Amino acid sequence: KMRLDKFLKVSRILKRRTVAAEACEKGKVNVNGKEGKPGTKLKIGDTVTIEFGTSSLKFKVLDLNEKAGKAEAGLMYEIIA
Repeated sequence: KMRLDKFLKVSRILKRRTVAAEACEKGKVNVNGKEGKPGTKLKIGDTVTIEFGTSSLKFKVLDLNEKAGKAEAGLMYEIIA
């Protein structure tokens, strides 16, 4: 399991962990349909939705690699249309 804020940073969906934590606290992140807090524990198979102003990004968690580099970051999730 990995914290939601850490996953968003390591997977490079959001640039910084503080930005990820802020998005969670403002209610812009949902995990499996429920509001996600920065400390929410993610597991493989979870569906996460992030609101960006007028658009949103929905993805499925595929991997929880805490030390993912740039090359592996994109393999940690799959975007859902």
